Amino acid sequence: MKIKFVYSPNFSLKTRHRKDIKFVIIHYTGMQSEIESIKRLKNPKYKVSCHYLINRKGEITNLVEDRKVAWHAGKSKWKKFISLNKYSIGIEISNPGHDFKYPSFSLNQIKELKKLLRYLIKKYKIHRQNVLGHSDIAPFRKKDPGEKFPWRELAKKKLCKWHNLSINELKKFREVDISKKNKKLFLTNLSVIGYSVSEKMKFEKKNSYIISAFQRRFRQDLINGTIDKECFLISKKLAKI
Repeated sequence: MKIKFVYSPNFSLKTRHRKDIKFVIIHYTGMQSEIESIKRLKNPKYKVSCHYLINRKGEITNLVEDRKVAWHAGKSKWKKFISLNKYSIGIEISNPGHDFKYPSFSLNQIKELKKLLRYLIKKYKIHRQNVLGHSDIAPFRKKDPGEKFPWRELAKKKLCKWHNLSINELKKFREVDISKKNKKLFLTNLSVIGYSVSEKMKFEKKNSYIISAFQRRFRQDLINGTIDKECFLISKKLAKI
């Protein structure tokens, strides 16, 4: 795995301990070119950065040292962790995102990402359930890395969390309504998995953002922000893993 080093000044000065690194957060750049992305990640004016960027060719650039806190996650929450910059390594994958026709990730990008994840997981003893997307930890603000990101493929290599339910069997329950009790249980399952669901938010319109984030991750071919039996069964399985 070849890594190129490009310095970004956008990080917190305090060096963290290795054991504080508990998560990897995956993003897309949301910009139309790699050059634009690098410029922004290096510019003090924007106050954003990441540890690694993977371009369309699969070339990896390291912008911030692992043990420095890069500014990639923003306002975020997962389980008991708030402001995940402090606890995570951020990986940006060059992709223009939903605002610019959202193309598929390249084969080289995913190939090199797998190598990088293996390296980071081993070095920092990161649990695979702590490899997350930006939309998982900030569902009200973010959609990345989005529904075209191959979470299931990564899970087969034990690089992230996934369920082992049959996709074909699950589709039988798509858009099948469930009881109000099970809808409440679905949101409880999401909270167990790690999503930021509070009692006061349950059954409010705001929940559709969290449901959509869950779907972008675990039911990627239909993102509608609506709870159905398929989503419920997936959430039930994941809450037990």
